[in-house]
Amino acid sequence: QVQLVESGGGTVQSGGSLRLVCAASGVTFNNYCMAWFRQTPGKEREGVAAIDNDGFTTYADSVKGRFTISQDNAKNTVYLQMNVLNSEDSAMYYCAAAPYCYNLEWKRFTYWGQGTQVTVSS
Repeated sequence: QVQLVESGGGTVQSGGSLRLVCAASGVTFNNYCMAWFRQTPGKEREGVAAIDNDGFTTYADSVKGRFTISQDNAKNTVYLQMNVLNSEDSAMYYCAAAPYCYNLEWKRFTYWGQGTQVTVSS
């Protein structure tokens, strides 16, 4: 059974940093693409970053140069380091897994965590 549990969200001032953590069980990172998505009320879920089983990373244009996705295979954990946060980064952030990264199309991801809220105050 696959389980993804996010943590690390919270409230931070504009320009600040947060690190999100996704603890995974029931998945082998060698066989999955791990990704982060985010969603605000009334908007479609948006792909933020992904890391495939070769360690290749993909980022949304809006976060390139500010966010970094990484994974620790020994701990079965995926991280999202978020720097220089701004109000547009405020959202519920979700960890997800799929056999491929599918260009961060959220509807093609199979497994989801419950989400962690990030709020950036100005």
